[in-house]
Amino acid sequence: MEILSVENVTKSYGDKVLFDELSFSVAKQERIGLIGVNGTGKSTLLKILAGIETADSGEMQHAKDFQVAYLPQEPELAEDLTVLEEIYAGDAAIMVAIRHYEKLLIQLEKDPENPALQEKLIQAQQKMDHLDAWDASTTAKTILTKLGITTFEQHVQTLSGGQKKRVAMAKALIQPADLLILDEPTNHLDNQSIEWLETYLPQYKGTIMLVTHDRYFLNRITNRIFELDKGNLYRYQGNYEIFLEKKAEREALELQNEQKHANTLKRELAWLRRGAKARTTKQKARIDRVEDLKEKSFDTKKQGIGFQAGTKRLGKQVLELKNISKSFGEQQFVDNFDFLVTPGDRIGIIGANGSGKTTLLNMIAGRIEPDQGEIEVGSTVSIGYYTQDHSQMDESLRIIDYIREVAEVIHTKDGDTITAEQMLEHFLFPRPQQWTYIHRLSGGERRRLYLLHVLMKEPNVLLLDEPTNDLDTQTLGVLEDYLDNFPGVVITVSHDRYFLDRVVDQLISFTAPGKTEQFYGNYSEYLEKQKHEITESSMKVPKQSPEKPRAKRKKLSYHDQKEWEQIEDQIAVIEEEIEAVKQAIIDAGSDAEKVQKNFDKQVELEEKLEQKMERWEELSLLIEEMEHTN
Repeated sequence: MEILSVENVTKSYGDKVLFDELSFSVAKQERIGLIGVNGTGKSTLLKILAGIETADSGEMQHAKDFQVAYLPQEPELAEDLTVLEEIYAGDAAIMVAIRHYEKLLIQLEKDPENPALQEKLIQAQQKMDHLDAWDASTTAKTILTKLGITTFEQHVQTLSGGQKKRVAMAKALIQPADLLILDEPTNHLDNQSIEWLETYLPQYKGTIMLVTHDRYFLNRITNRIFELDKGNLYRYQGNYEIFLEKKAEREALELQNEQKHANTLKRELAWLRRGAKARTTKQKARIDRVEDLKEKSFDTKKQGIGFQAGTKRLGKQVLELKNISKSFGEQQFVDNFDFLVTPGDRIGIIGANGSGKTTLLNMIAGRIEPDQGEIEVGSTVSIGYYTQDHSQMDESLRIIDYIREVAEVIHTKDGDTITAEQMLEHFLFPRPQQWTYIHRLSGGERRRLYLLHVLMKEPNVLLLDEPTNDLDTQTLGVLEDYLDNFPGVVITVSHDRYFLDRVVDQLISFTAPGKTEQFYGNYSEYLEKQKHEITESSMKVPKQSPEKPRAKRKKLSYHDQKEWEQIEDQIAVIEEEIEAVKQAIIDAGSDAEKVQKNFDKQVELEEKLEQKMERWEELSLLIEEMEHTN
């Protein structure tokens, strides 16, 4: 069933046409992934669908009561509101009812004997009943908890950037909507939260359209792909994997059609060159046809890295980190860390935000010094460092000049040369665009350009700090192809599961600030190991001491009586602690050491709970025995 029809939508910025007369429809319960190279207008199209921006021309048709929930890349939240007030914002009746009910609850907690507030709360409860709003309220708090937000009365202004994105996510997910639009929803989420979102979205009642660079996420969520490419929209039925297959078929067909076109043009030109003397209408039409054939073009140029990149010679000694430590203030980030980097290594660095990943990269790059220990760098090492911050880029330069200031050409392993213009083409900057000023590029296009700027230095040790952020799936494919052929060392910080699986074969995991563990294998293998260890730990049954015979007593001792009065409250406290630790395991994400530490604590608490429950049963039997005797 169609819920939205888009007809001939066009959008331009200055003389740059993002898309021209796009037409498509969206059906109920579809899960649409929107993909395309950065700068093609994906976020702009989402904003038009959400009513945030207007198209230059075209129209959208939908029902009068059609509702859209929208999660932007950078959320805009009311800083003075609490978390609950923000996620319940909106004019929908159910949101107004929940917001009013939650506000009265807070007021009544401060003034519990106020009869006027009690009466208002009863009326608010009746309104909640009428609108069937209880499920939405419970769902909202559950979603917040799953996303790592547990303090609902916290004000938005006190949240970190990542926490704000999570609150905005929860807000979008609970709003009544026919169409849910998500622009890079996995940014700022750890892998545990992403996995939870992958299980939640398939149950969402409305239609979903999303942009994401997370290819595993894209593949698991979508059942339809829209590809925005050079102003055109291509539609594919199926998930990302099927899209790749269908796109390959489309490109092969384009190539076949281009060859047929070339053959036809060749025949027609041969006819013209024979010099037909007649000038009949039919022959003039044939001449016009030749001109049309000459004008026709095909988009069959595939972007990829078909060469092995050259680097400066790398000797046997690369990097050796000897007992290095680094603190900022009282916070320890790296502690007595030893590591040897050898030629050909592909190393991924993972861990929670703030655990010390970028600090380690900065020490390797020589940007900061360790507090203790030393880093030995081989005499032939040439480091290229792609950082998260590219603010030093001179935006007044043209694209081609920015790359040429590094090098006019680079060299392949075979000794051939590749010009700056050719490298720009490999990294999805066609010749006409290369004369564009940098300030006119989108954020993603600037990141792509900055990446190439680093690679043009021909380093033999490449440091990458979150290279997948703000890059589209096609650019990531180009980067991965480049790294496949890169003969040097790669050390990358990343949270992108697909990228880590594709690029690295060993991991350094920051399990807590200053604490690391090493693993040989890719990221999926590392996760499997963690899950296996947790499963094995959960299957361990605590050893129980043989039950000792005890003498029957007709009454409780003073100590037993006091214990009986407190034990149920103690059990409740332990149960709450267990739930908190379980949540901490979820929040730890891919931080394996933190997961293990919390899991050990969970096992310890469950043993303690078991002991308390056994003791509660003993005391209960004693009391029953006393009551029976009396």
